[in-house]
Amino acid sequence: MTAYDDLMAFSHDTQALSQVAGRLGWDQETIMPRGAAPQRAEEMAAMEGVLHARRTDPRVGDWLGAIDSATLDPVGAANVREIKRSYERAMKVPADLAATLARVTSTAQGKWAEARAADDVAAFLPVLAEVVDLKRQEGAALAAGGDIYDAMLADYEPGTTAADLDAMFGALRPGLTALRAAILDQPAPKGVSGTFDEAAQLKLSALLAQTFGYDTNHGRIDKAVHPFSSGSGLDVRITTRTNPTDPFNCFYSTIHEVGHACYEQNISPDYLLTPLGSGVSMGVHESQSRIYENQIGRGRAFTGWLYGQMRDAFGDFGIEGEDAFYATVNRVSDGYIRTEADEVQYNLHVLLRFDLERALMTGDLQVGDLEAAWNDRFKADFGYAVDKPSNGVLQDVHWSVGLFGYFPTYSLGNVYAGCLNEAMRGALPDLDAQLGQGDTSAATGWLRDNLQTHGGLYAPREVIERASGMTPGPAPLLAYLEAKFADIYGL
Repeated sequence: MTAYDDLMAFSHDTQALSQVAGRLGWDQETIMPRGAAPQRAEEMAAMEGVLHARRTDPRVGDWLGAIDSATLDPVGAANVREIKRSYERAMKVPADLAATLARVTSTAQGKWAEARAADDVAAFLPVLAEVVDLKRQEGAALAAGGDIYDAMLADYEPGTTAADLDAMFGALRPGLTALRAAILDQPAPKGVSGTFDEAAQLKLSALLAQTFGYDTNHGRIDKAVHPFSSGSGLDVRITTRTNPTDPFNCFYSTIHEVGHACYEQNISPDYLLTPLGSGVSMGVHESQSRIYENQIGRGRAFTGWLYGQMRDAFGDFGIEGEDAFYATVNRVSDGYIRTEADEVQYNLHVLLRFDLERALMTGDLQVGDLEAAWNDRFKADFGYAVDKPSNGVLQDVHWSVGLFGYFPTYSLGNVYAGCLNEAMRGALPDLDAQLGQGDTSAATGWLRDNLQTHGGLYAPREVIERASGMTPGPAPLLAYLEAKFADIYGL
């Protein structure tokens, strides 16, 4: 066997163990008994210790050094690139710090859930302070004298810096705020009325997952406080949630997570349990979930079909006609929750988090001042005050589990989705006729063939450029939003 063969065999087992660790996280969020949390924290720490030891195994460095890159095909070169990046990163983080982070974040996740349910910020802040301190240590180790936050971004969007995001978001924000102001000056579309049976919501949610191509032979749908997708390859699971007065929360959470899941399920089977067998970055991942949810799922054609499905499932729910339903689905209104925000305001929620978490990591903002900083920024951006912590600083799970650098990839994904949507529409001029029949196969097939199948073969921006034929930027997203909401609101 060659050094490359040895490296890939070792990597295969590391990837498999990583999937097992992910399954522990899925279980913790879905069906784990609450009383198991302390033991689960130890299990997660032990698993992270095993994984860290494999990622820093000296043989990995030896194999990398022995490989002649000139003998590799593009897939082999990409595998080596990703293993080398992971190895160099892991070598910078002490093993005890990696294990402690896994233990503390597992505990913090449970404390966050309890604090959120009780609207008790004080109960969460001490463990969050531990997480922030540990992440600062990790960031300093990774940065090796460079920018700590840039080092964290590299975990989620390799090749992107905070300066890149500042420039992109700086170009995005004025258009969003102007569009938001113009819309909120107009009468809001009517909302749905009544209550919606949970079992009926979950049944239609399952139909939507199937409609968008989610393969339940290699996945499952469960409930969670915060919807998420987990896994890759042959086992990709999603979660959703229900609200008795807002069925869209369930339906569009499901479509969103199906976008993530289909990306993982549609990666070339040749890459199974290799470094290329998962989505290449969280920004690219989010482009899939957002284009499924918004450009396809909230488009006029598809909502026409969904309206009929909802009438069949719930009878009269207060909205008459497909046009009115389309406006209701895309209703822009005040709200606190990022995951429930409309397309116009969603990115404003993300930019708030991006700025706050960067300040936490640089030390410009202390954990004890986080709630006040959040509330002040929210009031400045949205014009009204946060009413309770679960609608404010406690609403997201991300910081409790140490995902600093993750939030900006949501808006980056929206920008990518804007580029992909423009290219997809150009390639599929008859798409709306199919979506109006509840047939998403042309759209999802285009995304599969042009992006999803490649997995981690190409760098994040490269895969977007290859699929869309353009350099990623906010202009297509803004043009799409302005045209869509001018139509709905008569601007």
